[in-house]
Amino acid sequence: MSNCQLTEQQLEIIRRQLGREPRGIVKIAAQTAQGIPTVLQTRSLVNDKPFPTMFWLCSKDLHKAIAEIETSGWTKKIEERIQEDQELRDAFYVNHQQYVKDRWQAMVPSDQARLEHLGFIKLFDQYGIGGISQWDKVRCLHMQYAHHLCSDNVIGQLMDQEFELDKLIINI
Repeated sequence: MSNCQLTEQQLEIIRRQLGREPRGIVKIAAQTAQGIPTVLQTRSLVNDKPFPTMFWLCSKDLHKAIAEIETSGWTKKIEERIQEDQELRDAFYVNHQQYVKDRWQAMVPSDQARLEHLGFIKLFDQYGIGGISQWDKVRCLHMQYAHHLCSDNVIGQLMDQEFELDKLIINI
């Protein structure tokens, strides 16, 4: 864990959600109105290994709903839409740029120094949301939605519009 001031009750909820002991948590980045964690912010270096995913979706209900969306083939459809729609592609690119900037700013100085020592700084400049280097592809809808719940993410906005995931959060 890292300098994480979570209560034992919060940690127990997170353990149940993840089905394992959480690693590298910085904080709860998003939660329901009832205080149920939905997204965790993680460190960029966990057990001396780079971890470019800043936001981790921990809600089982959201995870299940998004898995069904992925299974339906929506990821491929949205990637095709990104290729065809310059405005969407530009917005998605800006989301990746901001993610890279925010991740670096959120990183503790000792992790920055260690990543530099290990030679991983360039990776953290080129890996966007969910650790992807091709910024016109959607690697994982779970990571896109986690980012959406914590920041500006056009894919997450589209998921709310099309699948009403934001209404699911109210009922979690």
